[in-house]
Amino acid sequence: MDAQHKEYEKMKSEIETEIRAIFKANLKIFDWDIPENDDRESARLIITAMEEAIDRLKEEVEAGKYDNY
Repeated sequence: MDAQHKEYEKMKSEIETEIRAIFKANLKIFDWDIPENDDRESARLIITAMEEAIDRLKEEVEAGKYDNY
C-alpha cells in the first residue's frame, strides 16, 4: 500500500466524524430558526446541499484546481 492510501485509511474515520459534525451543526440551526421544523426533511435538504458541494469539489479536482495545492 502506498503512502497516500495509508494516509487515507488513517484519515477516513476522521473525515466521516467531521462530516457528521457539519451535518449535525446545520440540523441544529434549522431547529433554532424554524419552530415547526421537520427534522427528517431538514436532514434531507442538508444532505442534498452537502452532496452538491461534493459534486462541485469533484469537478474542481478533475479540472486540476488542486493539482498543486
